[in-house]
Amino acid sequence: MRAILLAMVPALLLGACSSVEKLNPFSSSDPKVKPAELTAIQPTAELKTLWKESVGSAGNFTFSPAVVGDSVYAAGRDGTIARFDGGRQVWRISAGQPLSGGVGSDGKLVVVGTPKGEVLAFEATAGRETWKARVSSEVLAAPAMADGLAIVRSGDSRIFAFDAADGKRRWVYQRSTPSLSLRSNVGVLPVGKVTLAGFPGGKLVAIANNNGAAVWEVTVALPKGATELERVADVTSSPAVSGSMVCAAAFQGRAACFDSNTGNTLWSREMSSSTGLDIDNRHVYVTDDKGAVHALDRNSGASIWKQDKLARRSLSRPLALGGGRVAVADYQGVVHLLRQEDGALAARAVTDGGAVRAEPVRYGTGMLVQTANGGLFALEAN
Repeated sequence: MRAILLAMVPALLLGACSSVEKLNPFSSSDPKVKPAELTAIQPTAELKTLWKESVGSAGNFTFSPAVVGDSVYAAGRDGTIARFDGGRQVWRISAGQPLSGGVGSDGKLVVVGTPKGEVLAFEATAGRETWKARVSSEVLAAPAMADGLAIVRSGDSRIFAFDAADGKRRWVYQRSTPSLSLRSNVGVLPVGKVTLAGFPGGKLVAIANNNGAAVWEVTVALPKGATELERVADVTSSPAVSGSMVCAAAFQGRAACFDSNTGNTLWSREMSSSTGLDIDNRHVYVTDDKGAVHALDRNSGASIWKQDKLARRSLSRPLALGGGRVAVADYQGVVHLLRQEDGALAARAVTDGGAVRAEPVRYGTGMLVQTANGGLFALEAN
């Protein structure tokens, strides 16, 4: 990995705030080395496709859908935005320009971003445009909706809050970042009256929704190493929250859990992850950068099991589902179901062959995945 990063750096230095382009782990959907072959499994569960639709290719970007109740809002690179209720298309529009990230929605407003840093808001009922705004650079992540705000992260790690009613900017949060960082599609996660955001340099910050001030800051990972490349330790995936516990993972860093009230570290483990983790009532599940899925004890971080039969398949963030199942998806659009108790492969489902770059999203009692080919697949585990 270090050699790949080093070879690409001369072409990627962009002034004082350099950025490592989407390379390993973000450069493409295809792994750099040969991935593990899928072998036959003895299914102990079933992944059933409830419905499927398409919104167009993602190109080089990562698109994630928004789920509000039974409604799904999704977008594609060419500017397509659509709403589906129970798999039935309600409306489909064109934004009139290319888009570059996923969709945010609260069921009243639908918000997307563009490569030029424009933020576009549409009325959720019929897709009518309501306002436009601008941020400081391209929008790579899905906006979030909270407390009457559309919260948008720009590619330079600034976070903007716009009034959902008229698009007027309410506040902007920014912090100093290392001279070298990964270009990723990590967004923000509203939780109560704060919004959680991970940053280059291994920091996780809670930002007050009412004024954009930092409420608390914790260290997920500390940069280490002799060179800037070795010291890249970015939080490039969304945190996971359960009760007063918040957990996050960093590339070339750690997986760690904190008390969200005090900021105290509950536990941490050395582990590099660019796609992230999830929590259920027993475990924290982490996808590492070698393609292994780990189950860690929720209270102590101790290893429970490790599933490495999907090595180098560019796995997504894990999604803890009900019924003792954990789901991950890979670079060929295959969705894998693992057993909670031991990590054994329980079932798999094939989509349209496009990589699942975005995080799988909870949908009813199952999940929703969007592929790089633009396919939307609603799946249910039995």
